[in-house]
Amino acid sequence: MPQRHSKNNNDLAFFTYDEKRKLGYGTQKERLGKDSIKPFDACCLCLKPFIDPMSCQKGHVFCKECILECLLAQKKDIQRKLAAHTTQQKQDKEEEVERLTMVKAQELAAFDQQNHGAVPLSTDRSHGRDKSGFHGANSVKATSYEAEALRTMKAFWLPSATPEAPMKVDAPSTSTVCPEGKEKLKLKSLFPIHFSEDTSERSSSNSLDRTYICPSCKVTLTNTLSLSVISSCGHVYCKKCAHKFIMVDKICLVCDRPCKEKNLVYLGKGGTGFSGHDDHLEATDFKHLGSGTGMGLVRPATKT
Repeated sequence: MPQRHSKNNNDLAFFTYDEKRKLGYGTQKERLGKDSIKPFDACCLCLKPFIDPMSCQKGHVFCKECILECLLAQKKDIQRKLAAHTTQQKQDKEEEVERLTMVKAQELAAFDQQNHGAVPLSTDRSHGRDKSGFHGANSVKATSYEAEALRTMKAFWLPSATPEAPMKVDAPSTSTVCPEGKEKLKLKSLFPIHFSEDTSERSSSNSLDRTYICPSCKVTLTNTLSLSVISSCGHVYCKKCAHKFIMVDKICLVCDRPCKEKNLVYLGKGGTGFSGHDDHLEATDFKHLGSGTGMGLVRPATKT
């Protein structure tokens, strides 16, 4: 008879560590590969190779047409929310005026009843009878007091007395935001960027595949390199050359335009809807007991 081992012991009332590992319990980690990371020369909105690229001050690159459509859609949405907020404010004012009028009418009615309450209004013996002939506790028709009580009663089980939740529209923000970084973004803060293409014979054989290089060291630009752009002229360099030459000479090596340290913007690396930017491209997700490792069954969260 084989010796009992913890991996073969399946009559316990709880899961062992090895069983939890096989079921995919706990925090699962996975290093995102090339297919999960956006190329550096792709738009952050359409995820396609950019056309007339423009960048914000945080280094997010967009197609010119995509970012203009996005900002225009945001402005239209802001106008719609402002109109709804203005309509609600007007409605609130009207309800407040109506409430004050009702309170005043109730005060006048109470004052009139207090002054004329001792004088009988009618000598008819049937003054307590309703016009329709209903009176007393067994009356089918509800009095005005009962109708008011039914209307104000918080009884969710009665369709006629179901309380309504007021829809309050808050004042929206009037500033547009970056669709990638969620910071405030204005159209005038965007600037065009220019990549230096590799015009060698090897890369000119296929016109569809564009290869970009650093204008200083002539190294091919990929996702593995950190890129920098000068906001004053839009030329892109690798981070190494930008710190070694641009920050020292304070001049662009392509167009000889003077620049300052504040004009240097670092472009965001990678990043899709499933991963973040920069160098921390590891997806982590906590799973309860389930089948398999679970990495392909759940949407991974980004660890930044």
